[in-house]
Amino acid sequence: MLKHIFLGFALLYCCAGTAQTHDLPPLQNGDLLFQDMDCGPICNAIEEVTEGFDGHDFSHIGLVTIQKDSTFIIEAIGKDVHLTPLAAFLSRSGNKVYVGRIKQAYQPLVQKAVKVALRYKGIPYDDVFIYNNKKYYCSEMIYDAFKKANGNKPFFALEPMTFRIPGSDAYYPVWVSYYADLKMDIPEGKPGINPGGISRSSKITILNK
Repeated sequence: MLKHIFLGFALLYCCAGTAQTHDLPPLQNGDLLFQDMDCGPICNAIEEVTEGFDGHDFSHIGLVTIQKDSTFIIEAIGKDVHLTPLAAFLSRSGNKVYVGRIKQAYQPLVQKAVKVALRYKGIPYDDVFIYNNKKYYCSEMIYDAFKKANGNKPFFALEPMTFRIPGSDAYYPVWVSYYADLKMDIPEGKPGINPGGISRSSKITILNK
């Protein structure tokens, strides 16, 4: 049940909108957008165990692609990887969206990564958050796109995932219920990646600090 609730939240934020104005710097192809979605207990749990740039909370990430005169975000959310118009992406939350740009030394990889990510459209959403299972959650999709563009060598870093309350051996109740619904063990310690980790990478610059 919780799996469907979480995906429902994601789709609700995608489609409902909140008429908020976001003051973003001019975007270019391959920029990364970091978002605090405020989607409930699961987003809160993600943010509490992952530190973002300058201590900010991020529960979602997307990749900018500019097509003709329109700006879209390639993202893994809801049921699969797909393109979302920039306005719809921004409308999910009134929280500030941070823009990360790949540093100049690595810019040759950016166009390749965008092309790779576009080929991922339609791949199912990874609702179990396990790396390399032919599905993608948001930051996992970004990780693989840049890895593929980098000659199959990691560009960002995988780290052991945790689903435990900080300073405790206890899991967040929401994760206990979530994985019980999936009838699988919590993947504590398995390799993964999150928006906060990417936002702290030395290979990007946050443009709107």
